[in-house]
Amino acid sequence: MANEGQLNGTELGVYVAGVLVAYSTNATLNANHSTRSTTSKESGGWEDNMEGLRNWDVSCDALYAWVDPAGSAITNKTLSDIFTAYLTTRTSFELTFGANGGASNDTKYVGDAWLTSCSLTAPLEDTSTFSVSFQGSGPLVQTITP
Repeated sequence: MANEGQLNGTELGVYVAGVLVAYSTNATLNANHSTRSTTSKESGGWEDNMEGLRNWDVSCDALYAWVDPAGSAITNKTLSDIFTAYLTTRTSFELTFGANGGASNDTKYVGDAWLTSCSLTAPLEDTSTFSVSFQGSGPLVQTITP
């Protein structure tokens, strides 16, 4: 993936323990920096702030499936895989958001995370989907493939 021009969102993915979330349709990375108030009577009626804690989270929506279109087992992470491996066991894992192909100038964000929620939607006569949310624990590291 070249980093010139606009990126096609299809080139970015969410990888749980190094494995792509299967049939993902949308993903969001949020990085936040909270401030702490240092407002005092000397602030002249204006709020003063300084640096505070940082945190990050990722959410992902995907198509729900048990097998691939050919009827074979799905090799990427499914809702069942994620639920069983991380929610029921209360286990953290390495999460990667971004391009994971290793091409020159690929950017990705990597950190340890916890699965905080998952939901499954089953609409009438429409495609079933699932959503998962992850909360980062510790730093989020940006890397660019040389």
